[in-house]
Amino acid sequence: MSDLNDPRVFFAAERTLLAWNRTSLALMAFGFVIERFGLFVQIIMPQALSAGEKVFSFWVGIAFVLLGAYISYAATRQYYVVLKTLKPIEMPDGYRTGNGVFTNLMVSFLGIALAVYLFMAHQ
Repeated sequence: MSDLNDPRVFFAAERTLLAWNRTSLALMAFGFVIERFGLFVQIIMPQALSAGEKVFSFWVGIAFVLLGAYISYAATRQYYVVLKTLKPIEMPDGYRTGNGVFTNLMVSFLGIALAVYLFMAHQ
């Protein structure tokens, strides 16, 4: 439990949540690029990649997308843990705490949806 009695503690937790959100989005975007890069190289230079390299690019890309989705979810859970430790005086009156949570959970859900789409498109 915090003893600072200062709303800045809450805002620091929220900034941390949003920083993890940006990190998860970057990981998902990086994973998408890696997954699609194998397809791009195959179109430009059909003989450049072996079948194993194409499969490797696909699975590494999917892993990054799923890692980003997991980080977004885990950051939301950690944010809730921090919120439970704060006193009412550290929470600004009337401030909605659900916006960052909703955003992170949607990013997590959409990351899983992207991984499923990429997997289905690969078949």
